[in-house]
Amino acid sequence: MSVISVGQAVVLGAVEGVTEFLPVSSTGHLKIVEGLMGIPVDDDAVVGFSAVIQVGAIAAVLVYFFKDIVRIVSAWGRGLRDREERYHHDYKFAWWVICATIPIVVVGLAAKPLIEGPLASLWVVAGSLIVGSGVMWAADQMGRHKRGEDDTSFKDAMLVGSSQILALLFPGFSRSGATMSTALLLDLDRVAATRLSFFLGIPALTGAGLYELKDALGTGAGAAPLAVGTGVSFVVAYASIAWLLKFVAKHSFNAFVIYRIVVGVLLFGLLGAGVLHS
Repeated sequence: MSVISVGQAVVLGAVEGVTEFLPVSSTGHLKIVEGLMGIPVDDDAVVGFSAVIQVGAIAAVLVYFFKDIVRIVSAWGRGLRDREERYHHDYKFAWWVICATIPIVVVGLAAKPLIEGPLASLWVVAGSLIVGSGVMWAADQMGRHKRGEDDTSFKDAMLVGSSQILALLFPGFSRSGATMSTALLLDLDRVAATRLSFFLGIPALTGAGLYELKDALGTGAGAAPLAVGTGVSFVVAYASIAWLLKFVAKHSFNAFVIYRIVVGVLLFGLLGAGVLHS
């Protein structure tokens, strides 16, 4: 018997799809919804389920940015064979993504017991939502928004990629929020910051999902809920990506900042009233 029903998987898949790439914390929202549905947030199967359905969201990125990914991977392949091709920005960008993924992989493996234990608390989620909001607001205000995607460097990729660790250790901070905020502080414009966040999330989130797959199936998540949750996550995430890119082209991140603060305060209230348990 799965600890998560197919109906619950549909809801969680939709939540994952909507929130994975918006700077509002997919992990935080999943934990909140799991708590409201009475699902134990620290259960191994539930933790694994949450990681696996991220693959649906990542698949949406792969489909949405298929032409860009093919261009970058092709340039990387040509660069491995031809020295002259190694001066191409796409070749270098491919290596930057690979290198920028290493810090989160190392920390993720080393701190796994902590991440899945004490740091999985909803109190941590609530605090991280609010603190992350302050960071995002400051980054959006301080950033000069003058650099485009072609202006990114190895330093940019490493700093933005390493910032994913904040979301790994403090669920609620938001991987997208951390990466976008860091990119904004480096003076990238909002669209470039958002696209960089997408590309850096592909290896990290795909790796996390595949790593957790065996454990998720072996601890009671159930194949059917996993398949349904992943499928729903893909469809909803694709629509979410398209909307977000259009939104950030014309708007600041203030709406997300306000939303995160409201959710964080509400979560503190629900925990304090005993409606939700950490």
